[in-house]
Amino acid sequence: MTSSPILPPRRHGRSIRRNLALAAIVAGTVSTGVSGAMAARQHDDRIQLRHDADAITALGVAGVQARLVTSAGRDLTATSGVADLTARRPVPRDGTFRIASVTKTFVATVILQLAGDRRLSLDDSVERWLPGVVSGNGNDGRMITIRQLLQHTSGIHDDYPDYTSAEDFYQHRYDTHTPEQTVARAMRHHPDFQPGTDWSYSNTGYVLLGMIIERVTGHPWHEEVRDRIVRPLGLDHTFWPGTSPTLAQPHAETYQRFKAGEPLVDVTEQVGSGTNGEAGLVSTTADLNRFFRALLGGRLLPPAQLAQMKQTIPVSKEFEQLLPGARDGLGLFSRPLSCGGVYWGHEGGDSGWITATGVTADGRRSVTVSLSGVLADSADDVLHVEQAETKLVDDALCATPNGDRQQR
Repeated sequence: MTSSPILPPRRHGRSIRRNLALAAIVAGTVSTGVSGAMAARQHDDRIQLRHDADAITALGVAGVQARLVTSAGRDLTATSGVADLTARRPVPRDGTFRIASVTKTFVATVILQLAGDRRLSLDDSVERWLPGVVSGNGNDGRMITIRQLLQHTSGIHDDYPDYTSAEDFYQHRYDTHTPEQTVARAMRHHPDFQPGTDWSYSNTGYVLLGMIIERVTGHPWHEEVRDRIVRPLGLDHTFWPGTSPTLAQPHAETYQRFKAGEPLVDVTEQVGSGTNGEAGLVSTTADLNRFFRALLGGRLLPPAQLAQMKQTIPVSKEFEQLLPGARDGLGLFSRPLSCGGVYWGHEGGDSGWITATGVTADGRRSVTVSLSGVLADSADDVLHVEQAETKLVDDALCATPNGDRQQR
């Protein structure tokens, strides 16, 4: 199934909401050694985070976990809903989940590191590194650059296997797909447009970037992510599971309804098709916050490469309708804040999961939210979930230590 920055409309359904006592929130807010004013600020931040998480589960999401890291480095979490619809366990605050397309930011960071090391150029053609791979039906790797792959302007068409029914899911959920197979499927189609003339979200482009990383370094993309990002930052719960269909505990379950009126299917256990750089990583809210703070804080890329990553272009009208104000950099999107300025991040979604990340421009304040079991029934339902998710990110990033909304 296609890994996307958000979930397709058909992967959504009914409301599951679990209300916890306010006293439990307050009890976890104040810690020893925190001043009264700061404790009050943390209390307000946590209450708002929990309020926004509850607003998401009210729209038909089984479970939500959200984590805010303040400018002072304080870590605040909130959960809502349930981790599974049978036992109705609480959502774990440190649960693992498949981050889907958020993987693309990790891959883009490795590519830009290689550019900073002068091992490749963003203006190299795909043909330079993968001769003969992008060809046929009007596809021409000589005309497509690495930069265009990063920024979704290559025109390469996506063609992914997808589950069409519960029976199809059970039959194929352990299937694996090599990057070569994924690219070959795309090459059966004509390009969506000529390279550099338009914008269209392309998972296949990031599969090609993963292949380029391996060609340049001699190592698979996920090993370079591990050695260049995961280990140096101490992201102890971020990994590529390979062909393993299970998640490390603790984790929430996720669900999908394949056709209207049919029962929900627990789709947590699967390999999935998106494991080749377009998606594939498993992580936690804590690890993703640490990664994006390090990235925007200048700890992973030289200034020149980070500046290139943040050079944005407009997205398609369809994409912009779902994510208002979004602009695309290189593996990183910017979106406006209601209090002024922009934040940076990436979204990911697949099989009932949605992940959203946001970090302020200085890398000091960040938030990550993971949704499990997104069960909306229509495109409008998807839009409402996306709006509620965006509000959570905006509320978290616009707050300041003195309790006022940030003004610029």
